[in-house]
Amino acid sequence: METVLIVVHLLIVIALCGVVLLQRSEGGGLGMGSSPSGFMTGRGQANLLTRATAILGTAFFVTSLLLAIVAARGRAPSSPLDNAAPPPPTTQNAPAAPAGAPNVLDQLKQIQGGTAPKP
Repeated sequence: METVLIVVHLLIVIALCGVVLLQRSEGGGLGMGSSPSGFMTGRGQANLLTRATAILGTAFFVTSLLLAIVAARGRAPSSPLDNAAPPPPTTQNAPAAPAGAPNVLDQLKQIQGGTAPKP
């Protein structure tokens, strides 16, 4: 199904490019005009090419949406959080102080208040 849609989509794209290139230039972005002695002339050309462009543009839009729907239907829903790596373990213990040594808080209290450290 997807392959058929891709082939149809590519054919529409090629036809749309051809129809747009066949249209008469109205001066264009490069400042180049076209001569009236071209392939098709007159009002009939404008109506035919305008309708063809509108139809092919609509078909391009529809096939693009269908391709997006078909591609999304084949995938299972997922979340970026499902693929996230687990956080590293946080069970690191600080080295224990020797049994008789005062800790930093006791030393600061001693400096500020003049109290003796606890044994």
